[in-house]
Amino acid sequence: MNTKKVKNSEFDHFSSIANEWWQPNGKFKILHEITPLRIRYILDNIDNKIKDLNILDVGCGAGLTSEPLSRLGAKVCGIDFVKKNIEIAKKHAQQNKLNINYINRDIVNFISEDKYDVILLLEVIEHLDNWKEIILKLKNNLKPKGKFILSTINRTKASKIFAIFFAENILKWVPKNTHDYKKLIKPHELTELLIKNKFEISNITGMNYSLLSREWKLNKNFYSINYFCTAKLI
Repeated sequence: MNTKKVKNSEFDHFSSIANEWWQPNGKFKILHEITPLRIRYILDNIDNKIKDLNILDVGCGAGLTSEPLSRLGAKVCGIDFVKKNIEIAKKHAQQNKLNINYINRDIVNFISEDKYDVILLLEVIEHLDNWKEIILKLKNNLKPKGKFILSTINRTKASKIFAIFFAENILKWVPKNTHDYKKLIKPHELTELLIKNKFEISNITGMNYSLLSREWKLNKNFYSINYFCTAKLI
């Protein structure tokens, strides 16, 4: 697969629908649905101590996760490689009188001396050819005992069927070829890298969609498709 072509396709797709970011029933409906679970998971894994935490939201889009964290008292910086996403994020934050530092930058080219209590990588690393290098690079931006909170897709038969075939072709949640099955990441591959580089894994939790109830739920016992991982620098 031509990953550059896929990335360009993603860029064009998200640029073309960027105006719908804040429409709950628009093209980003799925993200509006999972955002409450994201926030709940984040709060649970920082012991609900969010006030004045410095948080970096990598791949922030137009701020669906950044904004509620800011409202809860965090100091948030969001970066995204799609310029139009950042423009909309800045405008929406300004309209809601939120002080969020948004930066238009590809994570590969992101350089900063700032240190963060928490770095979020939510549905990001499965799109990166060099995800291991990016994680180790971002490690330098964590404060002592800082945390990575990640969410990604497991590399299983179930994810190939539901996260790729159904999500891209039937439900059309994301554009075709958004996900490359070979680039999906098994939990042990992620945790082995983190443990090797002086992180302690504090939590792994699945995020599952029920076709019957049409709801997203967190599940600590099932992470064959989507999952969260929290790792603390030790």
